[in-house]
Amino acid sequence: MTQQPGKILPRSFFNRSTLKVARDLIGKYVLRRTEHGAMAGLIVEVEAYVGPHDLACHASRGRTQRTDVLFGPPGLAYVYLIYGMYHCLNVVTEREGFPAAVLIRAVAHCKPPAVPVLIDGPGRVCRSFDIDRTLNRLDLTLGEGLWMEDRGERITEADVLTAPRIGVDYAGEWASKPFRFRLARFTRQAKQKGTSKR
Repeated sequence: MTQQPGKILPRSFFNRSTLKVARDLIGKYVLRRTEHGAMAGLIVEVEAYVGPHDLACHASRGRTQRTDVLFGPPGLAYVYLIYGMYHCLNVVTEREGFPAAVLIRAVAHCKPPAVPVLIDGPGRVCRSFDIDRTLNRLDLTLGEGLWMEDRGERITEADVLTAPRIGVDYAGEWASKPFRFRLARFTRQAKQKGTSKR
């Protein structure tokens, strides 16, 4: 797993079909810098929420104070709280005015020379990377505090598994859409530990 400095993902990366962005985020890195230091994690699992017609997407309920960020320019962070205790990190995708996003569900925390540690579940990712609602609307394309990078990981179609999203049974037929993407080599580790929903 490479640890070379990478290229910050530009707005054009996120200004594409949400499903393509989600697939291409597998193998990219999420980076966080705070006063306590810096962290980097290989993105292992994501979920795509493809617009207002997607009944699992928050925007399907209309434009509200909470979902307003989804209508903004691509590349913004959408951070929200669930169950009053778990934060979730999403990145806004597609053209401005069309509400869609990708949820970061799992990363492999990279701290050489140690073996990468799987952080499975969006709530665990946010706790580990000190991400909360103060970062909502942050522009992830600027490389300031929280951003995403391409570090040259080569990911083929065979490396990526697809599956239905987790915890969206209320969404009817949309609950079974294969909009979850996971790096295959981390699947066995997740099964051994038990995949977290949060």
